[in-house]
Amino acid sequence: MPRFLEFKIDLESFIEELSQRLEENTKKTEILLEIKEKTYANFVKPLEMMDEYLSQFFTPLTHINSVNNSELTQKVYTEFLPIITEYSTKLSQNIDIYKAYKEIQTKEKNSLNDEQKRVVELNILNFELSGAHLDDTTKERLQEINIKKSELTNNFSQNLLDATNAYEYIITDEKDIEGLPESDIENAKFKVNGEVVKYKFTLQMPSYIAYMTYGKNREIREALYKAYVTRAPENAKIIDELLALKHEMSQLLGFPNYSAYSLASKMAKDEKSVLEFLKTLVSKSKAQAKEELKTLQKMSKEPLQSFDTAYYSELLKREQYDLDEELYRPYFEQKSVVNGMFEFLNKLFGLSFKKVDETLWDTKASSYDLYLDNTLKARLYLDLESRKNKQGGAWMHNWQAHCMDEKEEEQLASAFIVCNFPASSKTTPSLLRHDDVVTLFHEMGHTIHHLLSKVNESGVSGVNGVEWDAVEFPSQLLENFAYEPDVLKLFATHYQTKEIISDEMISKLVRSKNFLSAMGMLRQLEFSIFDFVLHTKLHNEEEVQNLLDSIREESSLIKPPEYNKFQNGFSHIFAGGYAAGYYSYKWAEVLSADAFFSIVDEGIFNSQTAQKYLDIVLHGGGSKSMDVFFKELLNREPNPENLLRLNGIEL
Repeated sequence: MPRFLEFKIDLESFIEELSQRLEENTKKTEILLEIKEKTYANFVKPLEMMDEYLSQFFTPLTHINSVNNSELTQKVYTEFLPIITEYSTKLSQNIDIYKAYKEIQTKEKNSLNDEQKRVVELNILNFELSGAHLDDTTKERLQEINIKKSELTNNFSQNLLDATNAYEYIITDEKDIEGLPESDIENAKFKVNGEVVKYKFTLQMPSYIAYMTYGKNREIREALYKAYVTRAPENAKIIDELLALKHEMSQLLGFPNYSAYSLASKMAKDEKSVLEFLKTLVSKSKAQAKEELKTLQKMSKEPLQSFDTAYYSELLKREQYDLDEELYRPYFEQKSVVNGMFEFLNKLFGLSFKKVDETLWDTKASSYDLYLDNTLKARLYLDLESRKNKQGGAWMHNWQAHCMDEKEEEQLASAFIVCNFPASSKTTPSLLRHDDVVTLFHEMGHTIHHLLSKVNESGVSGVNGVEWDAVEFPSQLLENFAYEPDVLKLFATHYQTKEIISDEMISKLVRSKNFLSAMGMLRQLEFSIFDFVLHTKLHNEEEVQNLLDSIREESSLIKPPEYNKFQNGFSHIFAGGYAAGYYSYKWAEVLSADAFFSIVDEGIFNSQTAQKYLDIVLHGGGSKSMDVFFKELLNREPNPENLLRLNGIEL
């Protein structure tokens, strides 16, 4: 097989080819089950690779539906979901496969290597979490639930995208755009009949953030904010259905609630541990957050509302640190940042990147071959600019996993990084905010975790098999370096004058890193507690809102307006993989803060810990629990106080 797959997809024939592949897989599974003396080599390995190849086939569809959404992609994707869900559910509930794994685990316990043991162990857990050991009636109901869940999460995401694309706010008065960066004004400008100039702001992230941060007109800020937090009201009913289905599924599988079910495959031991962890952080952050809010309130004559905080935070940041973020953007031209990030990874880990000449799904997308020690290791795809019909946010999506296939031939890894940075034009390059730089480093942390795996079993290679509450560790670790002076000077060069960013500018940026950090910590903890408690019992629409309101009483220092329906846009937990797991960001941040300080204290580019991190965590993928890897890395348990230190919260 080729080292890397060619990115192509025939939407017209996709469903037909999918059905054919699934039929072939089903027949192959039946043949494998007929083997009398099943072993890892003749049974587990073929099943694992069958799953890997199927994922490789449909990943282009899920990717293109996110980055170039159209009626056709959505139609095909909507048809695809129930088919793949039914197939996956049947496979995950096959009692004969489950028994075969249990038998192999017992018979070959002394001959399997650690990677293979982990594959078998995780498969057995997944079978049990899918109900493979239950009666046929229960399994049939679980299958119905899974299909319905996949449809609902897709609908949730599509509703959000449609609502985001549908909204626009037109400004005609030049006074209402005063104070906005010139590049944002240019992006918003359009002409009517070739004469009258107007300005259009949307709910797409670069446009929305620009006005919320710099727009002086409070009424317009509230209008944009209200449109944003009231998007997709139809999602309220979807939330009700999803919660009911998850609760029923959990109880059928023997768990009291979905949170308990979720923790079965995570690092955290139990519900009590998670809630104590989150509430301890609330108590340690609240006093500092209140002081931060007092300082922020002094910037406004009127009591601060939710739609004011970004605007006045920017004014306060300029006052306290003499920091105008717009002055930094010319130093963070997108291509320069990407190349500088590559150079940083070369200095830290010895990685190098070579651009590939190939046609992709958009002219602004690009690909690179990644080398380590002059050896080709993986392929990276970048799609960094915002555009219509592209899902908002930023993410990494793995495509191929490093492994040895059934023929003992090496397969290399590949993955996508998708962001929504300001769009470039023929006259204007894509100039990033520093927050965008941090986002890019974050997603690159995920990506090298997947691409640098040396694991030979696909099921635990790269990000595969990593506990969900540890998967953010590598991404958070890398993003922290986006504030380090030695790293910034690798790429922060003015795109016009070619001047390297000054020490004074870096100093201001570093000092401002933890600006209003305790308030930011409380906001993330609010999301985490809401998500986790929400999934501990069954709730209806009214109870969901009441729960969110009660949590805000403890964690939110500015009460959001009653029309705020944040939950209807909380795609992380209702259309992503973070249900009863949003706490994972903070859980993993303990690991990342701890490792980060170890590297920095040793000297970034002379750090033994950085090399150990490459050898243990990045090369190790999901072949061991992250709890084990972390202890190997630092020879001790994680220290939660380093999370507060990283965020500038006084103990």
